[in-house]
Amino acid sequence: MNRTKLTRALPTLTSWHGPFIELTFAIAILSWLNEACKADTTSESNRVTIPYVPFDGKATVWHDGFARYDFVMDDQTLAITPYEARQNEGFGAGDPATGQHRCVIVVPKAPTDGIPWSWRGCYWDHQPQTEVELLRRGFHIAYISASATLRPGNQWEAWYAFLAEKHGFSKKPAFVGMSRGGEFAYMWAVSHPDAVACIYADNPGANDDVLAKVGLLASRDVPLLHVCGSIDPLLGKFSTAIENIYRQFGGRISVMIKDGYGHHPHSLRDPTPLADFIEQSVRQTKTEAAKYAGSKFTKSSFYSIENLYHEFPKEGTYITSRGPQFTNCYNRYAFQLEGVEGTVTVIEPKTAAVAKPWVYRPDFVGQDAAVDLALLAEGFHIVTGPVPYNADGPRLKDWDTVYQHLVRHGFSAKPAMEGNGGAAVAAYAWAIANPDKVSCIFGENPLLSGAHDKPLDSLESLAKARIPVLHVCGSNDPLLEGNARVLEKRYKELGGEIRVAIEAGAGHYPMSPSDPTSVVDFVTRSSASK
Repeated sequence: MNRTKLTRALPTLTSWHGPFIELTFAIAILSWLNEACKADTTSESNRVTIPYVPFDGKATVWHDGFARYDFVMDDQTLAITPYEARQNEGFGAGDPATGQHRCVIVVPKAPTDGIPWSWRGCYWDHQPQTEVELLRRGFHIAYISASATLRPGNQWEAWYAFLAEKHGFSKKPAFVGMSRGGEFAYMWAVSHPDAVACIYADNPGANDDVLAKVGLLASRDVPLLHVCGSIDPLLGKFSTAIENIYRQFGGRISVMIKDGYGHHPHSLRDPTPLADFIEQSVRQTKTEAAKYAGSKFTKSSFYSIENLYHEFPKEGTYITSRGPQFTNCYNRYAFQLEGVEGTVTVIEPKTAAVAKPWVYRPDFVGQDAAVDLALLAEGFHIVTGPVPYNADGPRLKDWDTVYQHLVRHGFSAKPAMEGNGGAAVAAYAWAIANPDKVSCIFGENPLLSGAHDKPLDSLESLAKARIPVLHVCGSNDPLLEGNARVLEKRYKELGGEIRVAIEAGAGHYPMSPSDPTSVVDFVTRSSASK
């Protein structure tokens, strides 16, 4: 298995046919890649835990009185020996002699359990406030010489082994990378995806290899945090590119964009949010996988990408924040069932509501799905039923199998059906065939004239079962009059309960209503009454 060649190909492979196929195919590729590369993953995570071994020798003093130990590494033999820093260096570290790397360790006054540590990717002692705060929390701080000519290589491997194997440091360091240091942090991480806890990258650089492989970190659920200036030239070139790729692969990436700032200054004057992110990432524990997903599944993250804009008085500016560090983050499981063609995806709430209500829909849930995000917060599961690759729509028998499987695992016997745009046809088709198994139907800007299923001509069973219907439509949507309005008229004539809510001035997009409250109230009320 040549993982490098395959991961280089991912951006090209995932350029097919828009965001739904793009993300679905990306998840499938990553799932296959993880299985195929199990024997090829780095061995760090499989090594026996080494007891912590304190550092001997002469120490100097770093910020706030923390003990600092200096070493020098021979580039050829990779031997690491104590080094006495020059007095004029202060808290910094000068350039190494030719054929050497300087190495630095700063030790906390009270090391915390697991010996967590952060690894500075470049520019030692530049804006060190985050590392100082981590030292106060029991982290060690590490650095090895890095520059335009001293890039990650065998010396980084030896430094990692020295700390993780000889001194008992955690096998998953947290990275702090500013500018070129961000690039170097990513270079190490994508080559050692099982040996990194998280990355805080500040106005990071990157390269083609990083962009091609960063999905490997998403598959290992490595959290990322970027802090960038809004006018930094690297923001659009690298940070936003990494953010978009990482979200496509279901990874957790958060960003803080300092309004009006350029490439400098790096970091935050108050490093608390940065240290919190690193500490939370290092301390996160694995949760038990959902039983309904079986033994073979792909797990990713789902969260809102809404921008939050707040004043940060200590920074002297406003900061735009988005991502899972600033909003709820949910687990999304993708799995298959025997005899069913296509993948089932389930987004699970933090805590399931009483009776375990859920939404059943045929279309993929995007991170701008305001209604689904609000329902997750209310304790609903969001389920996307299987759509086979070799057919032009869902198969009712497959959806029946998924329904039975989830109900056996405690899901409510009457899900709410959702279908937006053309996906409404599939949602209606299953509801019409199973009116006794549905609590309600809702959707946005529905297109109701499918190639095979024509729900506008088959509404009797839903009206007889008294299934309530709600559609939210843009007043300028070209589908409104020929679809939602026709449905409204026919359903009322059959005695059914239906409401079409109009978003004034809106077209077909965006799909999500400006305020999802009324839709959420409708779904929760309908689900509870069933």
